[in-house]
Parts: sequence; structure tokens; C-alpha cells
Amino acid sequence: MTRNMKDHQATKGCGEASTLVRGEEAEGELKRKEYEHRLRQLHVKLVALQEWVRHEGRKICIVFEGRDGAGKGGAIKAITARVSPRVFRVVALPAPTEREQSQMYIQRYLPHLPSGGEVVIFDRSWYNRAGVERVMGFCKQEEVKRFLTVAPQVEKAMVDSGIILIKYWLEVSPDEQERRLGERIDDGRKTWKLSDMDLKSFTRWDDYTTARHDMFLATDTAWAPWFVVRSDDKRRARLNIIEHMLASVPYEQVARGKVRLPKRRIAAADQPSRLPLKFIPEVH
Repeated sequence: MTRNMKDHQATKGCGEASTLVRGEEAEGELKRKEYEHRLRQLHVKLVALQEWVRHEGRKICIVFEGRDGAGKGGAIKAITARVSPRVFRVVALPAPTEREQSQMYIQRYLPHLPSGGEVVIFDRSWYNRAGVERVMGFCKQEEVKRFLTVAPQVEKAMVDSGIILIKYWLEVSPDEQERRLGERIDDGRKTWKLSDMDLKSFTRWDDYTTARHDMFLATDTAWAPWFVVRSDDKRRARLNIIEHMLASVPYEQVARGKVRLPKRRIAAADQPSRLPLKFIPEVH
């Protein structure tokens, strides 16, 4: 059993414990101004990481898993806010098509793995089989067992090919999950986040706990360990993830020459355009 797996054993049932932590830390949550200041500093480091990945042709794959409302999307947005989408690609696959359902399970994920000079972030991944598909009955138990046996071997092949694979599980407490999902009912900015599947999944907390535990036991390996993030405080969770990710990649600062904008002359800058331009209404 790896050191990380022992940590998982120690946090089994941490959903219940997290409820208490949430109550104790409610007043001490990270303030927005301090969060934005720290995030700005980390964004500079993420850009440095990006330039190293591009310069060295390295391949990084980051997997985000967790219950509905755990904060995966917000964490991914925090990571990608100031980097190039040509280097940092986010993969969030929809439900499999009929054709994909007939394929080898891992097949539809393989084309999205990073090539040289890319960081690919999976917003849910092949671990759907160990989570939602198992809990909601979209696959057979034999298929789940086969997946849990094969997944570590596939990930070993990924790592052996030069991919830096980092797997995060965002751990949210029952009370905080309920609060966040409840917000999505009436907030017009978030209603798209609450699907019929989310409502059905909401009643199966214990089933997801069992599925998570089995997934950790089978797939927390020396070459691809799971890292658990307590995410009741979204801002701290995002900062901690970025800090950990930066510490997990042996990147170096890429030398950059001094940049200076060249001089230019714009002769027609103050002349009215002859084109029939259509400006949008200035309502703000």
C-alpha cells in the first residue's frame, strides 16, 4: 500500500468530518482580495511552466475527479485563466455515442492525451467507469472490476511514454455539496450545471463513497497516485491545487530575450474610415 493510499484510508468517511471543518472555518475563509493576489502570483508561475512545456516538448496530463459540486470546474478555470489554450487543453467529454459504446472503453480518451508541448486537463476522465457509470448502473459490475484491473496498466504505459500524470480527487462535504447544488436551482448563471443526472446522483452519497474507496484501493499506484484536495473552501482549494501541480512538475525557467516594441507610423490613424462600419450599441 502506497503512502498516498494510507492517507486515503485515514480520510475514509472524511465527508462527515469535513462538515465540522466547514463550520469551524466559515469565518476564516480566504478573502477575495488575498485570493486574487496569491492567484496572480501563481499565474506567473503557470506561464513559466507553459513556456517550459512548449520549449522542452513535454507532455502533462491532469485528471480532475470528484462528486458533483466539488469544485472541479472552478479549479480548472483558475489554472487556465492566464495561459494559452493552445498549450493548456481542457477535455470534458459528453456521454458516449452509440459508436463509442461499442469501442474498447478507454479508446475514446486516448486521442485526447497530450502530444509534445501540451498540458491536457480532463474534467472527469476514464474514471467515469469507476464512479458515475458504476453508481448509476450504466455498466456491469464485471466491467467495473475489469476497468479497475486494467487502468493502472494503461496509466503505467502513459507514464512510460513520457507523460507526467497527476490525478486529483476533490473532496467536498455533504453539507457544502448540498449548498452548492441548491444555488444552481435559482441562479441563472448556474442552472446549466444542474442536470437530471445530478439530481439522481445526489441521493446516492454512500454509493459514491464506496465507489471512491474501491477506486483508490485499485488505482492509487506509485507511478500514478491519487491526491485528495479538501474543497469546501473553493479559493484555498484552487490555490493548493496549483501550488501542488507546480511542485509536481520539474520545470525550469526558460530564458527569454528582452522584448521592445518596434517603432511604427500610422498615417491614417486620425482619418475617418470610408467603410460602412457597423458598431454595436453602446448600452454600457
